[in-house]
Amino acid sequence: MKFSDIPGLAEVKRLLVDAVHTNHSAHAQLFAGAEGAVNLPLALAYATYLHCENKGDDACGTCPACLKSAKFIHPDTHFVFPLSNVKNEKDEERLKADITKAWRTFLHEQPFGNLDDWRNFYGGEDKLSIISKEASRDIIRTLSLKPFESVNKVMIIWRPETMHVTAANGILKILEEPTPNTYFILVTNAADQLMPTILSRTQMVTVPLLNDDELREYLNEKYPGDSDAIERTVQLADGNIHRALRLIGQGQDNNTGFFAEWMRACFGHRYAALVAMADQYHALDKVSQRNVISYSLNVMRETLLFQAGAHGINRTRGEERDFIEKFSQQLDIGKIEKSVQLLNDAGYHLERNGSAKMIFLDLSLQIAKTLRTS
Repeated sequence: MKFSDIPGLAEVKRLLVDAVHTNHSAHAQLFAGAEGAVNLPLALAYATYLHCENKGDDACGTCPACLKSAKFIHPDTHFVFPLSNVKNEKDEERLKADITKAWRTFLHEQPFGNLDDWRNFYGGEDKLSIISKEASRDIIRTLSLKPFESVNKVMIIWRPETMHVTAANGILKILEEPTPNTYFILVTNAADQLMPTILSRTQMVTVPLLNDDELREYLNEKYPGDSDAIERTVQLADGNIHRALRLIGQGQDNNTGFFAEWMRACFGHRYAALVAMADQYHALDKVSQRNVISYSLNVMRETLLFQAGAHGINRTRGEERDFIEKFSQQLDIGKIEKSVQLLNDAGYHLERNGSAKMIFLDLSLQIAKTLRTS
């Protein structure tokens, strides 16, 4: 992957390139961005650039190093990422090879994927994924070796906030005093969850969400001729490229209709309908369940904008905007605030693999109670 493969972020890319050219690249960097930022693809492009044999303003894309980086098989780029305890009867080395192969395929097929996508991809969606303490030993062992082909060695640690505390402590020394020409790239969507000792040893590179023009340009290249769907997606995604690809790929109308019916059932205290919807929700896959929560939070945000009279920055259009305008008339700021808290709590419990049916039903009853209060 090259910098040119990533939409937007011209200033961030320029700073990274200039740092390499002037030999001022920090040997431990933290690529930090909100969920839906392109910090993992940016880290991959940066690793490609560090190895490129004919680098200019971007990697050349044609030298042997770039060709290997494009397939994520460069022997001097190493990856650490969260895993759950995958049951497998194969020996440890064979299992490690299979996981590495799955990771490379994941990067090819879902370069903007998140942790949920990765868990679903390798079959760990029902288990907690962490970077284990054994991973820190692998990092030290790997980096103790000389580079195979490149001048540089690159260690990309994806989602370091999932590190077991022992693993995090295990890499502190090598993070602070790496071997020569070694570059650590930590890629996080939750910098606030990292240990202070990790933060203090890394230079932060802030990776912002895309602006609307950058996201629109990318989607027009990927989905030419579908301008109405693209415009609607840009409005709802709010710079989150992962959400945008989900919306345009799966059809957001499903969530719109589900949310509208759900709120009507909550307003009308139709408990039998809420139980039926809990069954419907339980039947969704994990990603779709989380998408419902994410979409609901977005609707609450838009509703709050209507409440505040900030129609100019409201991002919904058409029928959905009409629904939110009517919906906002039934709520006040206190009810919106309480509903957002309930939705965030539900998302928290989903992340910890609680029963989706029970979480959704409890959420529905709590929202119905909140809407009933005067």
